[in-house]
Amino acid sequence: MPENNNYTRSVELLNKYWGYKEFRPLQWDIISAVLEKKDTIALLPTGGGKSICFQIPALAMKGICIVVTPLIALMKDQVMQLNKRGISAVAIYSGLNKREIDILLGNCLQQRYKFLYVSPERLQSDTFLSKINNLNICLIAVDEAHCISQWGHDFRPSYLKITSLTELFPSVPIIALTATATRKVIAEIKEKLLLNQPAFFRKSFERKNIAYMVFEEENKLERMLKIINRVKGSGIVYVQNRRLTQDISNFLNHQGINASFYHAGLSAELRNTRQDDWINNRTRVMVCTNAFGMGIDKPDVRFVIHYSLTNCIENYFQEAGRAGRDEQKAYAVLLYEKANRIELTAQVEASFPPIHEIKRVYQGISNYFQVAVGAVTEKSFDFDLNSFCSTYNLKPLMVYHAMKLLEREGLIVLSEEINLPSRIKFMVNRNILYDFQVYHSHYDSFIKLILRSYGGVFDNYVNINENDLARRMKLKKEDIVLYLNKLEELNLLSYLPQKSVPQLSFVETRKDARLIELSKEVYAERKDIALKNLESILHYAESKDVCRSILLLEYFEEDNLTKCGHCDVCINERKNILTNVAMAELENKILSLVQKQPISISDLLGHFSKFKEDETIEALNWLIEQKKLIEKNGIIKVMQ
Repeated sequence: MPENNNYTRSVELLNKYWGYKEFRPLQWDIISAVLEKKDTIALLPTGGGKSICFQIPALAMKGICIVVTPLIALMKDQVMQLNKRGISAVAIYSGLNKREIDILLGNCLQQRYKFLYVSPERLQSDTFLSKINNLNICLIAVDEAHCISQWGHDFRPSYLKITSLTELFPSVPIIALTATATRKVIAEIKEKLLLNQPAFFRKSFERKNIAYMVFEEENKLERMLKIINRVKGSGIVYVQNRRLTQDISNFLNHQGINASFYHAGLSAELRNTRQDDWINNRTRVMVCTNAFGMGIDKPDVRFVIHYSLTNCIENYFQEAGRAGRDEQKAYAVLLYEKANRIELTAQVEASFPPIHEIKRVYQGISNYFQVAVGAVTEKSFDFDLNSFCSTYNLKPLMVYHAMKLLEREGLIVLSEEINLPSRIKFMVNRNILYDFQVYHSHYDSFIKLILRSYGGVFDNYVNINENDLARRMKLKKEDIVLYLNKLEELNLLSYLPQKSVPQLSFVETRKDARLIELSKEVYAERKDIALKNLESILHYAESKDVCRSILLLEYFEEDNLTKCGHCDVCINERKNILTNVAMAELENKILSLVQKQPISISDLLGHFSKFKEDETIEALNWLIEQKKLIEKNGIIKVMQ
């Protein structure tokens, strides 16, 4: 490893903030390219340490790193993790009010933050772009970069607005990161982000320690229980909906397995508690929707079971890849039944409501929140799906999918997992506040408690907990809320109560619904891509004669593939050939013989005459596929 100043400094930062003494494979190569101010594309599978690839070089450079990511949950998690490590970071997403955003950007201007996380929709606001124009930006990191490609499994038109940043900061390097992308998607990332001769790094997606299994099973509960009882250690069970998380968690607990459940509908406090219990092995099995797992780095997950099928290979690979990050043996199991094909196809069809219904929903939302055509609003609205559907006599499922499509078109943002805690900020300086305390002694102890409990409350909005303040003041929560509201009435502080309902905001100027351009061709194309993505995961589930690892790696266009040896297909293949013979014993005998000296195939077959010829050939081919042996001109040798 080169011992230059950049490398030494980077390792120092890695050790100081993350406690590691060396980089994972490819991390330093990527970091080095960024430090040389090169545009960079990094394709690293889930768990490959993508974040460090932009966080380390940003720390080594002067200025702020802008991170664009579409996932609010991941954005909040990374900001929290950075702040825990003593690195200043902030996120701007829907749900924050205009005053909060102005204060955060003002602090960025004063270099109080090192990382500014933003959603791609934020880049559609000319007001926002004008405010960041004067920031000293050192790096632009685009996470989930496959979202910019129309061929990606999660295309988002708002990602096309990232070029606004490159126009504002033409000399700032860009690093695009993704965990799932084909060559076609990579080419589009390069083109759409206007990258200048980018350095490209790709780590193999092969996970040799994971045994991929698919079981076609009508009694999924029974099969799942057998797997969990057989495989020791902690695990994850992914299911399709919130109701199933609780049902299956209850089932497992009744069977004596310590399980809990997790989905986006739980309060932030409960989700954090359950996540922490699982990470620290107080809970063995987490039954969850795909809301669980983002940003979690638990190395000793021994199994990931998909009780329900995902809608594409990318999502399955990412979720299955949460197993075995400690490089020890782990299992990724998919439970499948033929009815899943019909169910999932129907789901994809339902997720593309007719265009006229999508426009109707947009019009209804605009009327519901009284936002006039041409109006520009940065306000976020509390959105109650059931109330909205009841008001306009619409079906909730259709509305949900229509809103998702409107979101993908960059017209609205619906933040389902917002769970914003209460926040406060003093709007006066310390001297004015002190004078107030002198003349209003009955507020004095409460204000002192806030000042002792929360740092930076004069500079930023800080998260507070009314229940905690009530306990320490020996009051009821309602009393604390009264105090806060009164101080706000007196213009001493700004109080933003907790919000746990979905937040909806208009990204662009409110349009006339009839004039919204939803191209029938683009609509049909997106639906076709969704169906093809579904077909890819169904092909994986239904295939019975190709190694699971090879199927996954072929999807991601990797070359020089070898059978994994421990997926259900490989195991069945070995059982079929060697019905009554232990494969391991035969392999060891062949290896032992060849290690003594090279041998011809005919002599080898003669040496193992007590076995059937096809059994010996199968064992030999297996060792060659595993690159333990090599065959050249009919002679078998040990692979050097």
